[in-house]
Amino acid sequence: MSHKYKSQIYVTLRPSVLDPAGVAVESGLKQLGYKGVEGVRIGKYIELTLTAANEAEAKQQLDQMCDRLLANPVIENYCFELTELTVSVE
Repeated sequence: MSHKYKSQIYVTLRPSVLDPAGVAVESGLKQLGYKGVEGVRIGKYIELTLTAANEAEAKQQLDQMCDRLLANPVIENYCFELTELTVSVE
């Protein structure tokens, strides 16, 4: 029996990588009067549903998806949350 899982994936630049978009947003926020803002980093949020035999297989698939397409492992880190949906697939 297979199970459906919902995943929220967060992809962010590694701390050592310059983030020009983050710098621009930080500057814009300061120009708008938010003086206490610092260290803005911009990332990606990805949500998907997948079917797998079990949670371990779902996590393995997500790791592969992130390493191969969703994140650039050279400059980005990723983490994900996984929730089993109540519906099982026969």
